[in-house]
Amino acid sequence: MTRENVVKDLMVSIFDYPHVPYWFSIGQAVQLIKMSVSGQGDRLDPVVILVFDEKYNLVGTAGRNELLKGLGPDSWNSESAIEEQSEAFPDMSEDFLAEARERAERPVSEVMASVKYFVQPDDSVTRAAFLMARHNLLMLPVLEGKKKFVGLVRIADVFDDFASVTE
Repeated sequence: MTRENVVKDLMVSIFDYPHVPYWFSIGQAVQLIKMSVSGQGDRLDPVVILVFDEKYNLVGTAGRNELLKGLGPDSWNSESAIEEQSEAFPDMSEDFLAEARERAERPVSEVMASVKYFVQPDDSVTRAAFLMARHNLLMLPVLEGKKKFVGLVRIADVFDDFASVTE
């Protein structure tokens, strides 16, 4: 019988991901993601920015989706936007672009997704897979003692670990 991997077997360093303090602007976060993507080539890892507080505690993440919503009009974040397509999807007019530039000055903390789920280094990969599948997560923070942020586990690595059972 083979031993099940634990999260620390798949964990990657937090320094493998771009990260910013919560007061950085949405525009700065967008530029950081653009720089991160330019060096990846064909790599398919999700690009997520980690957002930290002043004590370097992880407080959230911001991916492309959150940043796009942050640059778009408020109607993009409403449930009625799908019903009201003519208003929700304006043309890229000068006014729209000027508003997007203005919205880019807001802090990234306004659009980040708060961290709600995490695993510990000795948790099973099955637990990480469950949380990721259940909550549609691309990565999970790894906290030691439910407090100290020590790394990340990525969906690609969890998937590869699970895919090995089909070989």
